[in-house]
Amino acid sequence: MRVTVHLTSVLRADADGATHVPVEVDDGTALRGVLDELAAHHPGLDRRIRDERGQLRRYVNVFVDQDECRAVGGLDAAVHEGADVRLLPSVAGG
Repeated sequence: MRVTVHLTSVLRADADGATHVPVEVDDGTALRGVLDELAAHHPGLDRRIRDERGQLRRYVNVFVDQDECRAVGGLDAAVHEGADVRLLPSVAGG
């Protein structure tokens, strides 16, 4: 199945400037599998999203369609054909 991963401007440099990345995964693959496939092609991007244990970094919000993934299973969140996955690192400043 095909899933589209959307990237904010701060992450695009780690994905060769792409605003979105189509990812092909097997039917029934959870968010973890989508991120694994994304990491296979853009390892620098993965280091910005997940820590050394493979967990989502605290300051990164990941949405599957309109749902923040932590509210619907975290890395085990269900992903369907045509889903939009949005990666949104928190921005801080003062």
